[in-house]
Amino acid sequence: MNNFLKQSWAGLRILLALTVILGVAYPAVVWGVSRIPGLHGNAEAADTTLVAVVREGDKYFVPRPSAATLPASGGSNKSEINEDYTKVVDERRTAIAQREGVSEDQVPQDAITASASGLDPDISPAYAEIQVFRVARASGLPVEKVKELVAANTHGTFTTTVNVTALNRAIDAA
Repeated sequence: MNNFLKQSWAGLRILLALTVILGVAYPAVVWGVSRIPGLHGNAEAADTTLVAVVREGDKYFVPRPSAATLPASGGSNKSEINEDYTKVVDERRTAIAQREGVSEDQVPQDAITASASGLDPDISPAYAEIQVFRVARASGLPVEKVKELVAANTHGTFTTTVNVTALNRAIDAA
């Protein structure tokens, strides 16, 4: 019995110590480090192209629409046979065709169907292609230069995609 109590108290002390260390001290240190000024910049300063960064203005490429309301991420439960969804897709098609100066049948599917998370940075080369002339006109870059930047940010093994976040950074740098 004495050995059992000894082991129980040892286990309880370890449980309490780990609870304090991992449940209180570690989160407090992480929170404190996150509050140090100058240690981190805005979200774009993080050098990632894994997340779509939406930029305002015609001089930037537009990523896929989002099914989520910012700042959250998450998909919608609407399918192709849902009338509300069909209406939204049709409205997007019309708006994109007008913005890009193309006919509605030239608007690619990924331009009108939402990314489930709203975080997807990739678009199809067809969607990038219809945006080239608008971006060139608004940014003052030659069309050929914008096409070169699109080509430089087009990647893929099984599916070829254009990373909008990287592409918009390249537009700024050009």
